[in-house]
Amino acid sequence: MNIKETVLEIIEDLTGTDYTDQLDTDLYEDGTLDSMATVQMLVEIDGQLGITVPVSEYERSEWATPAMIITQVEALQS
Repeated sequence: MNIKETVLEIIEDLTGTDYTDQLDTDLYEDGTLDSMATVQMLVEIDGQLGITVPVSEYERSEWATPAMIITQVEALQS
């Protein structure tokens, strides 16, 4: 499974919504993600992909949409 599929699956598991066709939806603006869901998402990314997201470097504005989350996780993989 690739990063995009895994991230979308994690978001769907957390929110109950499939964002495959809604990659530019702002998950914070629409109330889908809050601080608790964000922590859960980061824990799942670490657990499923082995990619640790440093919380000190987490900027909500850079992780607001599924597309941005995928881009950030791919960058951390490098």
